[in-house]
Amino acid sequence: MRRLFLQVYLAFLGIVLALGLLIGSFLWWAGGPGWRHEGLFEGMASLLADALPDADRPRADLQAKVTQLAQRFQVDITVRSPDGTLLAAAGPALPAPPARLSGSGWFHAGRRPTAAFHLPDGRWVLARDHRSRLPGSFLLALALVAATVAAGAYPLARRIVGRLERLQARVEALGKGDLATRVDVEGADEVARLARSFNQAADRIQALMAAQKHLLASVSHELRTPLTRMRMAVELLPAEARPELRARLTRDISELDGLIGELLLASRLDALDPPIPTEEVDLLALLAEEAAETGAEVSGEPLTVRGDPRLLRRLVRNLLANARRHGDGSPVEATVHALPDGGARLRIADRGPGVPAAERERIFQPFYRLPGRPETGEGVGLGLALVRQIARRHSGEARCLPREGGGTVFEVELQRPDLPDTQ
Repeated sequence: MRRLFLQVYLAFLGIVLALGLLIGSFLWWAGGPGWRHEGLFEGMASLLADALPDADRPRADLQAKVTQLAQRFQVDITVRSPDGTLLAAAGPALPAPPARLSGSGWFHAGRRPTAAFHLPDGRWVLARDHRSRLPGSFLLALALVAATVAAGAYPLARRIVGRLERLQARVEALGKGDLATRVDVEGADEVARLARSFNQAADRIQALMAAQKHLLASVSHELRTPLTRMRMAVELLPAEARPELRARLTRDISELDGLIGELLLASRLDALDPPIPTEEVDLLALLAEEAAETGAEVSGEPLTVRGDPRLLRRLVRNLLANARRHGDGSPVEATVHALPDGGARLRIADRGPGVPAAERERIFQPFYRLPGRPETGEGVGLGLALVRQIARRHSGEARCLPREGGGTVFEVELQRPDLPDTQ
């Protein structure tokens, strides 16, 4: 936006300067005082004829008179004979008038206006202002005009770009998940219409997200009711009545129940509810508790982070379950270390087949499964998506990295700055 402001502001100044230069060039080309009237030129020629010595007088007398006139009127004066021969000059000798000029008038010598007076005896008196082509007063006036326009254009350009800056800030806030953000509509121009369109789009997005959240919560609730009845029915089956069917139904019901729970959690994280409740969490102790269930090896240093213990436990549990599921039975190693800036780094590593480089970002998408991998019957494809969502809700990030010697490392960095405490 700063670049846009400079472009708008400099455009105003450029227009004013260009206009001033065009006007000045025209005035300069047109030539000084308004000696345009033919009678005025002829009258001046008569006065010069009376003031100058006759043609038969010595040139020294002519030179003295020319010098006197040049000093009095502060101009360069040159006198030439009818054939163009130089007779006298005060200042640089001015060129003879062009052949097209048959009588007194203006012509341009070296792109500067020069007055030519044709005396009755045939001689030519040439006069030109010896000062700069653009007088200082004109340059001063041009500078004053530019300064005035600059002072007046600044608030105008600042107002236009300032509204765009505020709109950009609201767009970025919406992109980060603040669905309640809106832009103040100022004026009735194109920027105001753009702000109004943004507000309408934000209203629709917020309404759609609210409807999606409500629908998902309602559907999940309605699904859990029959699931509960099914679980109770399975538990009431006689123990000797097809135990393999009973075990399969129990597993399927648990998987559906887990899917519903993860969908609800993903929905809450996507909807960006108010800041999550936070407290001090011993990350190494939490990792050790979860690793005890899977037999993972734990190492590192005790570190305290601030966050939601339930969400952090879900993050660790999902990473350990993913490593156990896709590590081909290899040992799972879990470590916790401090970051230089005071944050924490959690690493879960296995010696499985690894993840291709092109898939390391896609596996964090909901319900995405690596092509060519056999179905294990466990998980619903939301575990890693939840890991990244939880990490980002704690001002961190989750990524998948290759492990030296083969395998995969899932790394989560949690930043040290405290989240707002809403307890």
